[in-house]
Amino acid sequence: MNSKGKGKTWFFAAAFLLAGYGLAVAAENTPATATEQAAPVQQVAPAADAVAPATEAAQTEAVAAASGPVTISIDTNTINNGGTIKVTGQAPAGKPVYLEVWAEGHDVRASRFDGAPDPKTGVRPYKFYMTEHMPAYFKIFAPITMQDKIDAEKKKGNKWSMSGIIKELGADAAFNVPAEAPIKAYQSSFYASLIGSRGDLLSDAPDRRTSMQLTKARFRDLDKVVAAQVAVQPDGRFSADIPMRSGIAPGEYKIVAHVDEATKSAPVTFTNTTNFPTVYLPNAGTSMNLIYPFILTLAVTIFGVLMGAGGGFILNPLLVTLFPMLPHTIVAGTVTPTVLFSQGSGIYNYSKINFISWKLGIGIGLAMLAGGFIGPKLTEMITLAQFKSAFGWILLVLAGLMFWQTTPGYLAKNKKEQAILKEFKKRAEEAASK
Repeated sequence: MNSKGKGKTWFFAAAFLLAGYGLAVAAENTPATATEQAAPVQQVAPAADAVAPATEAAQTEAVAAASGPVTISIDTNTINNGGTIKVTGQAPAGKPVYLEVWAEGHDVRASRFDGAPDPKTGVRPYKFYMTEHMPAYFKIFAPITMQDKIDAEKKKGNKWSMSGIIKELGADAAFNVPAEAPIKAYQSSFYASLIGSRGDLLSDAPDRRTSMQLTKARFRDLDKVVAAQVAVQPDGRFSADIPMRSGIAPGEYKIVAHVDEATKSAPVTFTNTTNFPTVYLPNAGTSMNLIYPFILTLAVTIFGVLMGAGGGFILNPLLVTLFPMLPHTIVAGTVTPTVLFSQGSGIYNYSKINFISWKLGIGIGLAMLAGGFIGPKLTEMITLAQFKSAFGWILLVLAGLMFWQTTPGYLAKNKKEQAILKEFKKRAEEAASK
Protein backbone atom coordinates (compact mmCIF):
# COMPACT_ATOMS: atom_id res chain seq x y z
CA MET A 1 0.00 0.00 0.00
CA ASN A 2 1.38 3.43 -0.90
CA SER A 3 1.96 6.24 1.63
CA LYS A 4 -1.37 7.90 0.93
CA GLY A 5 -3.18 4.61 1.35
CA LYS A 6 -1.48 4.12 4.71
CA GLY A 7 -2.38 7.67 5.72
CA LYS A 8 -5.99 7.08 4.82
CA THR A 9 -6.02 3.85 6.82
CA TRP A 10 -4.75 5.71 9.89
CA PHE A 11 -7.30 8.47 9.23
CA PHE A 12 -10.08 5.89 9.04
CA ALA A 13 -9.08 4.38 12.36
CA ALA A 14 -8.88 7.78 14.07
CA ALA A 15 -12.17 8.97 12.60
CA PHE A 16 -13.93 5.74 13.62
CA LEU A 17 -12.76 6.12 17.22
CA LEU A 18 -13.77 9.79 17.30
CA ALA A 19 -17.17 8.88 15.89
CA GLY A 20 -17.66 6.58 18.83
CA TYR A 21 -17.02 9.51 21.12
CA GLY A 22 -19.40 11.67 19.13
CA LEU A 23 -22.29 9.21 19.36
CA ALA A 24 -21.78 8.59 23.07
CA VAL A 25 -24.04 11.03 24.85
CA ALA A 26 -23.18 10.09 28.39
CA ALA A 27 -23.28 12.75 31.09
CA GLU A 28 -19.89 14.06 32.15
CA ASN A 29 -18.73 13.38 35.71
CA THR A 30 -18.16 16.16 38.15
CA PRO A 31 -14.41 16.62 38.81
CA ALA A 32 -12.96 15.40 42.04
CA THR A 33 -12.93 17.68 45.03
CA ALA A 34 -9.73 19.24 46.18
CA THR A 35 -8.62 19.41 49.79
CA GLU A 36 -8.80 22.45 52.01
CA GLN A 37 -6.04 24.94 51.34
CA ALA A 38 -6.36 27.58 54.01
CA ALA A 39 -6.32 27.66 57.78
CA PRO A 40 -9.83 27.76 59.32
CA VAL A 41 -11.17 31.28 59.63
CA GLN A 42 -14.71 31.56 60.92
CA GLN A 43 -17.04 33.97 59.19
CA VAL A 44 -20.49 34.41 60.66
CA ALA A 45 -23.52 35.98 59.02
CA PRO A 46 -26.51 37.01 61.10
CA ALA A 47 -30.09 36.52 60.09
CA ALA A 48 -31.04 38.68 57.11
CA ASP A 49 -34.29 39.77 58.71
CA ALA A 50 -32.94 40.48 62.20
CA VAL A 51 -34.22 43.91 63.30
CA ALA A 52 -33.70 45.65 66.65
CA PRO A 53 -37.17 46.24 68.19
CA ALA A 54 -37.82 49.79 69.34
CA THR A 55 -40.38 48.94 72.04
CA GLU A 56 -41.15 46.13 74.49
CA ALA A 57 -44.18 45.16 72.40
CA ALA A 58 -42.11 45.06 69.28
CA GLN A 59 -39.59 42.89 71.07
CA THR A 60 -42.27 40.41 71.99
CA GLU A 61 -43.56 40.34 68.42
CA ALA A 62 -40.08 39.85 67.04
CA VAL A 63 -39.34 36.92 69.33
CA ALA A 64 -42.63 35.28 68.45
CA ALA A 65 -42.12 35.76 64.70
CA ALA A 66 -38.50 34.70 64.57
CA SER A 67 -38.61 31.58 66.76
CA GLY A 68 -35.00 31.09 65.74
CA PRO A 69 -33.11 33.33 63.30
CA VAL A 70 -30.93 31.77 60.57
CA THR A 71 -27.21 32.14 61.10
CA ILE A 72 -24.38 30.68 59.05
CA SER A 73 -20.60 30.40 59.35
CA ILE A 74 -17.76 28.90 57.28
CA ASP A 75 -14.37 27.55 58.36
CA THR A 76 -12.19 29.22 55.71
CA ASN A 77 -12.24 32.32 53.56
CA THR A 78 -9.90 31.07 50.81
CA ILE A 79 -9.50 27.95 48.70
CA ASN A 80 -7.06 27.25 45.86
CA ASN A 81 -8.55 25.82 42.63
CA GLY A 82 -11.36 24.15 44.49
CA GLY A 83 -11.56 22.67 47.96
CA THR A 84 -14.01 21.93 50.76
CA ILE A 85 -15.93 24.57 52.68
CA LYS A 86 -17.24 23.52 56.11
CA VAL A 87 -20.58 25.25 56.71
CA THR A 88 -22.36 25.36 60.08
CA GLY A 89 -25.30 27.34 61.34
CA GLN A 90 -28.59 27.59 63.22
CA ALA A 91 -32.09 27.64 61.75
CA PRO A 92 -35.61 27.32 63.23
CA ALA A 93 -36.16 23.86 64.68
CA GLY A 94 -37.92 21.31 62.53
CA LYS A 95 -37.30 23.15 59.25
CA PRO A 96 -35.29 21.99 56.18
CA VAL A 97 -32.23 24.05 55.27
CA TYR A 98 -31.03 24.70 51.71
CA LEU A 99 -27.69 26.28 50.83
CA GLU A 100 -27.47 28.43 47.70
CA VAL A 101 -23.88 28.81 46.45
CA TRP A 102 -22.83 30.90 43.46
CA ALA A 103 -19.92 32.74 41.83
CA GLU A 104 -20.16 36.48 42.26
CA GLY A 105 -19.05 38.66 39.36
CA HIS A 106 -18.43 35.89 36.81
CA ASP A 107 -21.38 35.76 34.41
CA VAL A 108 -21.54 33.54 31.33
CA ARG A 109 -23.95 32.97 28.46
CA ALA A 110 -26.71 30.37 28.59
CA SER A 111 -29.01 29.66 25.66
CA ARG A 112 -31.80 27.29 24.72
CA PHE A 113 -33.70 26.70 21.49
CA ASP A 114 -37.26 25.43 21.96
CA GLY A 115 -38.19 23.52 18.83
CA ALA A 116 -40.03 20.61 20.39
CA PRO A 117 -43.68 20.20 19.33
CA ASP A 118 -46.37 21.05 21.87
CA PRO A 119 -47.82 17.73 23.20
CA LYS A 120 -51.38 19.09 22.91
CA THR A 121 -51.33 21.06 19.65
CA GLY A 122 -48.30 19.61 17.87
CA VAL A 123 -47.14 23.14 17.03
CA ARG A 124 -43.42 23.88 17.25
CA PRO A 125 -42.80 27.20 19.07
CA TYR A 126 -39.38 27.86 17.52
CA LYS A 127 -38.33 30.21 20.32
CA PHE A 128 -34.75 30.98 21.25
CA TYR A 129 -33.94 32.03 24.82
CA MET A 130 -30.64 33.54 25.94
CA THR A 131 -29.09 35.27 28.92
CA GLU A 132 -25.64 36.78 29.30
CA HIS A 133 -25.83 36.79 33.10
CA MET A 134 -25.85 33.18 34.21
CA PRO A 135 -23.42 32.71 37.14
CA ALA A 136 -20.36 30.69 36.16
CA TYR A 137 -21.02 28.51 39.20
CA PHE A 138 -24.39 27.82 40.81
CA LYS A 139 -25.49 24.98 43.06
CA ILE A 140 -28.18 24.18 45.61
CA PHE A 141 -27.32 21.92 48.53
CA ALA A 142 -30.36 20.22 50.06
CA PRO A 143 -30.74 18.14 53.26
CA ILE A 144 -29.07 14.72 53.05
CA THR A 145 -32.43 13.08 53.75
CA MET A 146 -33.52 14.09 50.22
CA GLN A 147 -30.86 12.07 48.42
CA ASP A 148 -33.43 9.54 47.23
CA LYS A 149 -35.34 12.28 45.37
CA ILE A 150 -32.17 13.36 43.59
CA ASP A 151 -31.36 9.75 42.68
CA ALA A 152 -34.85 9.31 41.23
CA GLU A 153 -34.39 12.38 39.03
CA LYS A 154 -30.94 11.20 37.88
CA LYS A 155 -32.49 7.97 36.56
CA LYS A 156 -34.22 10.07 33.88
CA GLY A 157 -30.82 10.66 32.25
CA ASN A 158 -30.71 13.67 29.93
CA LYS A 159 -34.46 14.19 30.42
CA TRP A 160 -34.07 15.37 34.00
CA SER A 161 -35.87 18.62 34.79
CA MET A 162 -34.53 21.56 36.80
CA SER A 163 -38.01 22.73 37.70
CA GLY A 164 -38.98 19.15 38.54
CA ILE A 165 -36.13 18.58 40.99
CA ILE A 166 -36.66 22.00 42.59
CA LYS A 167 -40.30 21.10 43.18
CA GLU A 168 -39.46 17.64 44.54
CA LEU A 169 -36.91 19.06 46.99
CA GLY A 170 -39.08 22.02 47.99
CA ALA A 171 -36.05 24.19 47.22
CA ASP A 172 -37.75 26.99 45.31
CA ALA A 173 -36.61 29.49 47.97
CA ALA A 174 -32.96 28.65 47.13
CA PHE A 175 -33.30 29.26 43.40
CA ASN A 176 -32.68 33.00 43.26
CA VAL A 177 -29.53 34.12 41.43
CA PRO A 178 -30.28 32.51 38.02
CA ALA A 179 -33.91 33.58 38.36
CA GLU A 180 -32.80 37.23 38.58
CA ALA A 181 -30.78 37.05 35.33
CA PRO A 182 -32.38 39.05 32.48
CA ILE A 183 -33.49 36.80 29.61
CA LYS A 184 -34.02 37.66 25.94
CA ALA A 185 -36.59 35.72 23.91
CA TYR A 186 -36.61 35.52 20.10
CA GLN A 187 -39.35 34.27 17.81
CA SER A 188 -37.58 32.18 15.22
CA SER A 189 -38.92 30.00 12.39
CA PHE A 190 -38.01 26.82 10.54
CA TYR A 191 -36.25 28.83 7.82
CA ALA A 192 -34.49 31.05 10.34
CA SER A 193 -33.22 28.04 12.28
CA LEU A 194 -31.77 26.57 9.07
CA ILE A 195 -29.73 29.70 8.35
CA GLY A 196 -28.81 30.17 11.99
CA SER A 197 -30.86 33.27 12.74
CA ARG A 198 -32.11 33.97 16.23
CA GLY A 199 -35.28 35.53 14.84
CA ASP A 200 -37.25 38.57 16.04
CA LEU A 201 -36.77 39.85 19.58
CA LEU A 202 -39.93 39.43 21.66
CA SER A 203 -41.14 41.85 24.29
CA ASP A 204 -42.63 39.13 26.49
CA ALA A 205 -40.69 38.59 29.71
CA PRO A 206 -39.78 34.91 30.18
CA ASP A 207 -40.97 33.32 33.44
CA ARG A 208 -39.12 31.61 36.29
CA ARG A 209 -39.47 28.23 34.57
CA THR A 210 -37.48 29.54 31.61
CA SER A 211 -34.60 30.54 33.90
CA MET A 212 -34.60 26.98 35.27
CA GLN A 213 -34.46 25.58 31.74
CA LEU A 214 -31.53 27.87 30.93
CA THR A 215 -29.78 26.71 34.10
CA LYS A 216 -30.04 23.12 32.93
CA ALA A 217 -28.90 24.10 29.42
CA ARG A 218 -25.81 25.76 30.87
CA PHE A 219 -24.69 23.16 33.42
CA ARG A 220 -26.18 20.05 31.69
CA ASP A 221 -25.53 17.63 34.58
CA LEU A 222 -27.86 17.33 37.57
CA ASP A 223 -24.87 16.77 39.85
CA LYS A 224 -23.49 20.20 38.93
CA VAL A 225 -26.54 22.12 40.19
CA VAL A 226 -28.05 20.03 43.00
CA ALA A 227 -26.65 17.85 45.81
CA ALA A 228 -27.87 16.48 49.14
CA GLN A 229 -25.17 17.63 51.56
CA VAL A 230 -26.80 19.42 54.54
CA ALA A 231 -27.19 17.60 57.87
CA VAL A 232 -30.00 19.21 59.90
CA GLN A 233 -30.47 18.44 63.62
CA PRO A 234 -33.90 18.43 65.35
CA ASP A 235 -32.97 21.62 67.21
CA GLY A 236 -32.25 23.47 63.96
CA ARG A 237 -28.46 23.21 63.95
CA PHE A 238 -27.09 22.34 60.51
CA SER A 239 -23.74 21.52 58.95
CA ALA A 240 -22.42 20.64 55.53
CA ASP A 241 -19.11 19.92 53.82
CA ILE A 242 -19.48 21.81 50.55
CA PRO A 243 -17.19 20.39 47.81
CA MET A 244 -16.03 23.05 45.36
CA ARG A 245 -14.68 21.24 42.31
CA SER A 246 -11.42 22.14 40.62
CA GLY A 247 -11.73 24.25 37.50
CA ILE A 248 -14.22 26.74 38.92
CA ALA A 249 -13.74 30.44 38.27
CA PRO A 250 -11.37 32.39 40.50
CA GLY A 251 -12.81 35.18 42.61
CA GLU A 252 -15.59 35.67 45.13
CA TYR A 253 -18.28 33.12 46.02
CA LYS A 254 -21.31 33.52 48.27
CA ILE A 255 -23.37 31.12 50.38
CA VAL A 256 -26.87 31.80 51.73
CA ALA A 257 -28.86 29.45 53.96
CA HIS A 258 -32.58 29.33 53.07
CA VAL A 259 -35.46 27.89 55.08
CA ASP A 260 -38.35 29.36 53.12
CA GLU A 261 -39.19 32.46 51.07
CA ALA A 262 -39.21 34.69 54.15
CA THR A 263 -36.47 33.08 56.23
CA LYS A 264 -32.83 33.10 55.19
CA SER A 265 -29.39 34.11 56.40
CA ALA A 266 -27.21 36.93 55.21
CA PRO A 267 -24.55 35.74 52.74
CA VAL A 268 -21.07 34.60 53.76
CA THR A 269 -18.20 35.00 51.32
CA PHE A 270 -15.09 33.04 50.36
CA THR A 271 -12.53 33.38 47.57
CA ASN A 272 -11.17 30.82 45.10
CA THR A 273 -7.67 31.37 43.69
CA THR A 274 -5.81 29.80 40.75
CA ASN A 275 -2.15 29.64 39.73
CA PHE A 276 -0.53 29.41 36.27
CA PRO A 277 -0.61 27.22 34.14
CA THR A 278 -4.23 27.04 35.30
CA VAL A 279 -6.00 30.02 33.74
CA TYR A 280 -9.58 31.24 33.74
CA LEU A 281 -11.51 31.23 30.45
CA PRO A 282 -14.20 33.94 30.78
CA ASN A 283 -16.40 32.80 27.88
CA ALA A 284 -16.36 29.19 29.07
CA GLY A 285 -16.83 30.15 32.72
CA THR A 286 -14.19 27.66 33.85
CA SER A 287 -10.49 27.36 34.69
CA MET A 288 -8.20 24.75 33.18
CA ASN A 289 -4.57 23.71 32.95
CA LEU A 290 -3.29 24.80 29.51
CA ILE A 291 -0.54 22.14 29.32
CA TYR A 292 -2.89 19.26 28.45
CA PRO A 293 -4.75 20.93 25.53
CA PHE A 294 -1.37 22.21 24.25
CA ILE A 295 0.08 18.69 24.01
CA LEU A 296 -3.16 17.31 22.55
CA THR A 297 -3.37 20.03 19.92
CA LEU A 298 0.28 19.58 18.91
CA ALA A 299 -0.26 15.88 18.20
CA VAL A 300 -3.59 16.42 16.41
CA THR A 301 -2.21 19.22 14.21
CA ILE A 302 0.76 17.14 13.05
CA PHE A 303 -1.59 14.35 12.02
CA GLY A 304 -4.18 16.73 10.53
CA VAL A 305 -1.73 18.67 8.34
CA LEU A 306 -0.24 15.36 7.22
CA MET A 307 -3.71 14.47 5.87
CA GLY A 308 -4.35 17.98 4.50
CA ALA A 309 -7.14 18.74 6.95
CA GLY A 310 -5.58 21.06 9.50
CA GLY A 311 -6.77 18.98 12.45
CA GLY A 312 -9.73 21.14 13.45
CA PHE A 313 -12.35 18.50 12.77
CA ILE A 314 -10.39 16.03 14.90
CA LEU A 315 -9.66 18.49 17.71
CA ASN A 316 -13.28 19.55 18.13
CA PRO A 317 -14.77 16.23 19.35
CA LEU A 318 -11.64 15.44 21.34
CA LEU A 319 -11.84 18.68 23.33
CA VAL A 320 -15.57 18.20 23.99
CA THR A 321 -15.00 14.65 25.21
CA LEU A 322 -11.75 15.05 27.17
CA PHE A 323 -12.61 18.43 28.70
CA PRO A 324 -16.34 18.26 29.53
CA MET A 325 -16.20 21.52 31.47
CA LEU A 326 -15.90 23.36 28.14
CA PRO A 327 -19.26 24.18 26.48
CA HIS A 328 -19.47 22.80 22.94
CA THR A 329 -20.27 26.28 21.62
CA ILE A 330 -17.00 27.63 23.03
CA VAL A 331 -15.03 24.67 21.68
CA ALA A 332 -16.44 25.13 18.18
CA GLY A 333 -15.64 28.83 18.16
CA THR A 334 -12.16 28.44 19.67
CA VAL A 335 -11.00 25.71 17.30
CA THR A 336 -11.90 27.81 14.23
CA PRO A 337 -9.21 30.53 14.56
CA THR A 338 -6.60 28.05 15.80
CA VAL A 339 -6.85 26.18 12.49
CA LEU A 340 -5.47 29.32 10.77
CA PHE A 341 -2.06 28.61 12.26
CA SER A 342 -1.81 25.07 10.91
CA GLN A 343 -3.50 25.92 7.63
CA GLY A 344 -1.27 28.94 7.09
CA SER A 345 1.92 26.92 7.46
CA GLY A 346 0.41 24.12 5.36
CA ILE A 347 -0.49 26.51 2.52
CA TYR A 348 3.02 27.96 2.54
CA ASN A 349 4.73 24.59 2.34
CA TYR A 350 2.34 23.12 -0.25
CA SER A 351 2.72 26.23 -2.41
CA LYS A 352 6.52 25.81 -2.38
CA ILE A 353 6.14 22.48 -4.18
CA ASN A 354 3.41 23.91 -6.47
CA PHE A 355 0.82 21.42 -5.28
CA ILE A 356 -2.21 23.68 -4.81
CA SER A 357 -5.13 24.11 -7.24
CA TRP A 358 -5.97 27.74 -6.53
CA LYS A 359 -9.16 27.73 -8.66
CA LEU A 360 -10.54 24.74 -6.77
CA GLY A 361 -9.33 26.19 -3.48
CA ILE A 362 -11.07 29.54 -4.06
CA GLY A 363 -14.33 27.79 -4.99
CA ILE A 364 -14.23 25.66 -1.87
CA GLY A 365 -13.22 28.68 0.18
CA LEU A 366 -16.29 30.66 -0.89
CA ALA A 367 -18.53 27.81 0.27
CA MET A 368 -16.67 27.69 3.57
CA LEU A 369 -17.11 31.45 3.93
CA ALA A 370 -20.89 31.08 3.63
CA GLY A 371 -20.91 28.20 6.08
CA GLY A 372 -18.88 30.28 8.50
CA PHE A 373 -21.82 32.67 8.90
CA ILE A 374 -24.44 29.97 9.36
CA GLY A 375 -22.54 27.50 11.56
CA PRO A 376 -22.00 29.65 14.67
CA LYS A 377 -25.71 30.45 15.06
CA LEU A 378 -26.71 26.84 14.53
CA THR A 379 -24.18 25.76 17.16
CA GLU A 380 -25.93 27.73 19.89
CA MET A 381 -29.29 26.23 18.91
CA ILE A 382 -28.33 22.60 19.44
CA THR A 383 -27.54 20.69 22.60
CA LEU A 384 -24.29 18.90 23.39
CA ALA A 385 -25.98 15.57 22.73
CA GLN A 386 -27.11 16.72 19.27
CA PHE A 387 -23.65 18.13 18.60
CA LYS A 388 -21.96 14.83 19.44
CA SER A 389 -24.45 12.79 17.45
CA ALA A 390 -24.10 14.93 14.31
CA PHE A 391 -20.33 14.95 14.53
CA GLY A 392 -20.27 11.20 15.09
CA TRP A 393 -22.32 10.44 11.97
CA ILE A 394 -20.22 12.79 9.86
CA LEU A 395 -17.03 11.10 10.99
CA LEU A 396 -18.49 7.64 10.33
CA VAL A 397 -19.33 8.61 6.76
CA LEU A 398 -15.89 10.11 6.22
CA ALA A 399 -14.24 7.04 7.72
CA GLY A 400 -16.22 4.78 5.38
CA LEU A 401 -15.22 6.80 2.33
CA MET A 402 -11.56 6.87 3.33
CA PHE A 403 -11.55 3.13 3.96
CA TRP A 404 -13.12 2.47 0.57
CA GLN A 405 -10.39 4.54 -1.09
CA THR A 406 -7.71 2.32 0.47
CA THR A 407 -9.08 -0.93 -0.94
CA PRO A 408 -6.99 -2.66 -3.65
CA GLY A 409 -9.87 -2.54 -6.12
CA TYR A 410 -10.24 1.22 -5.80
CA LEU A 411 -6.50 1.87 -6.11
CA ALA A 412 -6.20 -0.41 -9.16
CA LYS A 413 -8.93 1.49 -11.01
CA ASN A 414 -7.53 4.93 -10.22
CA LYS A 415 -4.35 5.10 -12.24
CA LYS A 416 -4.62 8.88 -12.30
CA GLU A 417 -4.44 9.07 -8.53
CA GLN A 418 -1.35 6.87 -8.55
CA ALA A 419 0.28 9.21 -11.05
CA ILE A 420 -0.56 12.20 -8.86
CA LEU A 421 1.01 10.50 -5.86
CA LYS A 422 4.19 9.84 -7.79
CA GLU A 423 4.33 13.46 -8.94
CA PHE A 424 3.74 14.68 -5.39
CA LYS A 425 6.54 12.49 -4.08
CA LYS A 426 8.86 13.78 -6.78
CA ARG A 427 8.13 17.46 -6.03
CA ALA A 428 8.42 16.90 -2.30
CA GLU A 429 11.86 15.33 -2.74
CA GLU A 430 12.96 18.21 -4.97
CA ALA A 431 11.79 20.78 -2.41
CA ALA A 432 13.55 18.94 0.40
CA SER A 433 16.84 18.89 -1.51
CA LYS A 434 16.89 22.68 -1.96
